[in-house]
Amino acid sequence: MTDERLLGLEGLAPIVRAACSLELEPFLQRVIAAASELTGSEVSAILEFDERDKSLRFLAVPPAYQEAHRTPPIPLDQSTAGEAIRKRAPLRMPDDETGLDALTGTDLALTPETHSLLAVPMILMGKVLGVLQAVNKNNAHYTEEDVTILEMLAAAAALAIDRNSLRHRMEASLAELSDLDRLKSDFIAITSHELRTPLGVILGHATYLRELLDPEYVDQVDAIIKNAARLKEIVESLGSMDNYRKGRSRVRQEAVSMRHIVEEVVASFDAMATERHITLQAPPASADLLVEADHTKISIALGNLVKNAIIFTNDGGHILIQTQSMPGYVKVSVIDNGIGIPRKDLPRVFDRFFQVEGHLTRRHNGMGLGLSVAKVMVEMHGGRIWVESVEGKGSTFSFLLPVQAIETQPAMF
Repeated sequence: MTDERLLGLEGLAPIVRAACSLELEPFLQRVIAAASELTGSEVSAILEFDERDKSLRFLAVPPAYQEAHRTPPIPLDQSTAGEAIRKRAPLRMPDDETGLDALTGTDLALTPETHSLLAVPMILMGKVLGVLQAVNKNNAHYTEEDVTILEMLAAAAALAIDRNSLRHRMEASLAELSDLDRLKSDFIAITSHELRTPLGVILGHATYLRELLDPEYVDQVDAIIKNAARLKEIVESLGSMDNYRKGRSRVRQEAVSMRHIVEEVVASFDAMATERHITLQAPPASADLLVEADHTKISIALGNLVKNAIIFTNDGGHILIQTQSMPGYVKVSVIDNGIGIPRKDLPRVFDRFFQVEGHLTRRHNGMGLGLSVAKVMVEMHGGRIWVESVEGKGSTFSFLLPVQAIETQPAMF
C-alpha cells in the first residue's frame, strides 16, 4: 500500500469518530466525499434500504447530483447495489465474471457514462441499512484496498443512520408520552372539579340526616358519610396534584414547630391505629424543632406517610414517628414493622398511581396518590424524601426539611 493511501486511511479516523456527534446529513456528505477522494472516484452516494418493499432510494448524493433524489425506489433485483444487499458482500463491476453490460438503468442514475462501480452494503448488528456506492474510478478498476476503505466508511455511515433513527423514535415516543401525560392531567383536573361539588352535597345532607334519623339507621348513614369522605379525600389529592403540576400551588412559609405537627398527626390517626390495635408513638424530641415551612403542606405530607404505614402494618403492629436535628435540616422518619416493600418496587413507590402489588391493592384499597403527594410537598420546600424497606419486616419513610426557607418548585411526578 502506498504512503499516499496510508495517509488517506489515517484520514478515516476523524470521520469514524464523528459518526455519533454530527447531524446525519452533514455526516453522510462527509462520508461520500471521503469515499470519492480516497478511492479516486468520480462520484459516490448512499442508498437507503427500505425493508417494507425491498427497495433502495438515494439518501445522500453530492450537491451537483441532486437529481438522483428524484429517482423512483429501486428494486433490489434491478441494480448492483441491490445485489450487494442480497449477497451481503461488496460487489465490483467490472470484475472477473461480470462486465459493464450487466449494469441497469438504476446503476446509471448518477452518471450514464459508467465504466466502473463499487457497492458495499451498510450492515449494523446483522441488519442491512443501505449501500455505499462509488462510481467511475479514475482510469482504473476498483481494488481490494478500495473495498476496505468503503467498508470502513459504510460501517460509520450505518452507525450514524441507526443513531439518527433511534433519536427520531425516542423523540416520537417522548412526544406521545407528553400527549398522554397532558390528557391524564386534563382528566384529573376535570374529574376533581366535577366531583367536588356533588360529594360536598352528599356529605352535607348525610350529616344532616344523621341527626334526624332513628338510631337504628345511624350505621347506614355513617357508612355513607365514611365512604363519601374517602372519595372527597381522593378528589382533593387529585386536585392538589393538578395544582402542583400547573404551578398554582405556593408554599406559605412561616416558623413551624415540628413537635406540634407530629402531635396533630398522631391525634388525627390515633383512632385509625387503635381500631387496628396498632401502637402509634411519637417520642418527644429533645428540642422543639422549628423550620420555615407551610404548616398545612407538611402536615399533609407526614399524615400521608403515617396513613400509609397504618394501612400496610398488620393488626397489633407498631409505628414510630421520630424527629431529629441535623446541620441545616430537620429529619422526620415514620418507622413501621409492617409488610414491607419488595426491592424491585422501591424505586417507584413515590410515582403517581403506583401500586406495589395487585393483591395488596385489592386488600388495602387506595389509588397510589398519598406517597406521591407527600413527595411533592416535601420537594416544594427544597427537601428530600426516601424509603428504606425490607419485605416482611417493615419500612422507614424519611424526609429532610431545610430549617431556612428555600424557594423551589417540585419535580414533575
